[in-house]
Amino acid sequence: MLEKIRAVLFDFGGVFTDSPFHAVHDFGEELGVEPVEITRIVFGSYEHDGNHPWHQLERGEITLENARNQILGLGQKLDLQIDIYELFARMAGNNAGADQRKPLVERVRSLRQEGYTTGIITNNVKEFGDGWRSLIPVDELFDFVVDSSSVGIRKPDPRIFQLALDQLGDISPGQVIFLDDYQANVDAARDLGLQAILVGADVLADIETLDALLLR
Repeated sequence: MLEKIRAVLFDFGGVFTDSPFHAVHDFGEELGVEPVEITRIVFGSYEHDGNHPWHQLERGEITLENARNQILGLGQKLDLQIDIYELFARMAGNNAGADQRKPLVERVRSLRQEGYTTGIITNNVKEFGDGWRSLIPVDELFDFVVDSSSVGIRKPDPRIFQLALDQLGDISPGQVIFLDDYQANVDAARDLGLQAILVGADVLADIETLDALLLR
């Protein structure tokens, strides 16, 4: 028998904003680089947790400037100039797509009013903290935030999900829904017993999927 949902947890980037992977792919197209190759240079093997500079950055182990220089070096080995500062400046130019995802913000607000506990589990960067929190009213919408750069653990490492579950007290994993735009993170959540939704480009469809799970 399915348990009654009591909490809904969300990724941030790619859920409340455009996916950074799309921006990286577009950047790669301009440089004439295949999406798989540009993603590998900028983010490494994102479905694993390793020693790529972006992984270290998201765990708070190195600075943004350090990661930038290392990623520049990875690109230069292939005669490519890949500056993540330029990349993320482009993303910020359209408010990172947050305006298009306002319906989800409103749905989170109503979830709080309906009595659900809400939270964020995000792979993020310390230097981006003020920026991403300014895109939506984080403190109003969420009971807690688990930020990889603060806790030193990044998705899909199951320990970061456990930190979120610890925040939920007597709420069991089966009473939690998690939304993320990256399949490996969705899989990791499901492995721990959470119900999980893979978020796509259609925010209204994602809300419908969430509501259907809440009604089960």
